[in-house]
Amino acid sequence: MSEAVRIGLLGRGTVGGAFHDLLAQRAGAIEAATGRRPEIAGVLRRSEGDIDRLLEEAEIVVEVIGGIDPARDYVLRALEAGRHVVTANKQLIAQFGDELFDAAREAGVQLRFEAAVAGVVPVIRVIQESLAVTEITKVFGIVNGTTNFILSEMASTGATYADTLRRAQELGYAEADPSEDVGGADAAAKMAILARLAFHTPVRLDEVQFQGITEIQPDDISYAKELGLSLKLLGVAERRDGGISVRVFPCFLYPHHPLAPVEGPFNAVMVEAPAITEITMSGPGAGGLETASAVLGDVVSILSGRPAVHAIHEPLEMVRDINSSFYLHLEVADRPGVLAQIADVLGRNEVSVRSVVQRGMGNDARLVMVMHEGPESSFFRALEEIATLEFLRAQPRAIRVIEEEFV
Repeated sequence: MSEAVRIGLLGRGTVGGAFHDLLAQRAGAIEAATGRRPEIAGVLRRSEGDIDRLLEEAEIVVEVIGGIDPARDYVLRALEAGRHVVTANKQLIAQFGDELFDAAREAGVQLRFEAAVAGVVPVIRVIQESLAVTEITKVFGIVNGTTNFILSEMASTGATYADTLRRAQELGYAEADPSEDVGGADAAAKMAILARLAFHTPVRLDEVQFQGITEIQPDDISYAKELGLSLKLLGVAERRDGGISVRVFPCFLYPHHPLAPVEGPFNAVMVEAPAITEITMSGPGAGGLETASAVLGDVVSILSGRPAVHAIHEPLEMVRDINSSFYLHLEVADRPGVLAQIADVLGRNEVSVRSVVQRGMGNDARLVMVMHEGPESSFFRALEEIATLEFLRAQPRAIRVIEEEFV
């Protein structure tokens, strides 16, 4: 008989329940692969269990409570007690990663968190293990399934953002309070984690610039189709000018981009480095079973003796002014000289136009423009000036465009 490994489970909600069942189903396969058979030592939830007793009886602690309190306290206590910890808690890692990694290092135990980013897509394991000595230059992708479902549905049905959000909630893809997802904060926490791992530098959550999808209009998507573009909420962490940039923003992609065809509640992450060109990983980004599967994968990694490396080198400066291309949507009075005045503002700010689509609306018109790549600071200066022009009928809307096509 092989030696049992006892697992303490913090939380028995959707993910915790799925993990509990999956562990029982796969215990034999895990025993065959690692030589140790996992079993649940105890469960802690509001109506059941005691943290001190669970820590006495468990060798590995799995945290799927979510949130910061009491999860932070429980995870710190588990690490300080010499217990390996697996968590699916992205906010905990993004906000208190340094504290938790230090506690794990001092106790000589592992802290693993594959399920905190991109669900079942093994991007963390690939960065930490397969690419541990590779100098990664960029990690980017679709890391929030809720927003990807909403944008996909808006594109395929022409529905408004509000109607599509309600549909996502009915299907269980969006929470009753979806603000973290649709506002970009969820993706920002995930990108802070990925940037830290990829570039071996501390990245605070408040250093990640993020923008959500709440202002996206069906017009934006329909005009983008005319220009051959698709809309995604993208997280980007990359080396820039001796520092790094970490951001989340809605953006348009050209058809040959590997992320363009990723639809519905799926996630996809790309990793770029000179030694590997690029790797793309995709799969379900949410759901109890998918998250539980990623958690179980971390348990197996611990039992297999593979160390989790969280090396931190010198802090890198955050670079704010990035070169980007933009889509610009303007509603204007339909009269002579309007386009010339807009072109003059763009030209004086050294913003170059790639394409223009114009549609009439009685006495008004819509102008949809795509800019060539240039400094974001220049574009935003031009946008501020355009917003003051007297012939504008509504506030201008701007969305970034990724020009890479990967043909």
